[in-house]
Amino acid sequence: MRYRTHITRLSVALLGCAGSLTAQPAPAPPLLDLYPLITTPRLADARDFYVAELGFTVVFDSSWFVMLTAPGSRAATIAFLAPDHPSRVPGPDAFSGAGMLLTLQVADARAACRRLQSRGARLVHPVTDEQWGQRRCALRDPAGVLLDIVQQTEAAPGYWERYPPRRVRR
Repeated sequence: MRYRTHITRLSVALLGCAGSLTAQPAPAPPLLDLYPLITTPRLADARDFYVAELGFTVVFDSSWFVMLTAPGSRAATIAFLAPDHPSRVPGPDAFSGAGMLLTLQVADARAACRRLQSRGARLVHPVTDEQWGQRRCALRDPAGVLLDIVQQTEAAPGYWERYPPRRVRR
């Protein structure tokens, strides 16, 4: 009974001053993974391209879903989904290739682009040294995703001073 009385008094005290309390948003749940899921009818072609050309490993493979991870110390994952998949996730339309690019950062973009070209990849953007501090090329994977192969380099002197960071709104 004492416990219930204490809780009731605490509740009344809190409710009495509730107007002066600032509501704090609940913290976001911890993110366990984040990866793009690209819907494509060329599921096997996309899988084979990432495995053969980029060294990815198949984590899961079925007739309608494939998940791959990239080599290296940082886990990077990409997944592909057939448009006729049985899970009926919103947006079962096949990816159109518009509005998205997937950046793959490498130690030597020129060598990576040269290797991909030698294996038949058609670059849609040639190897270019960008003034913001990247060397890059671009190509499309079998699913139509624009792959941006980049290497971090030094930015041109004064380049980033023209673009101050924006304040984060919370």
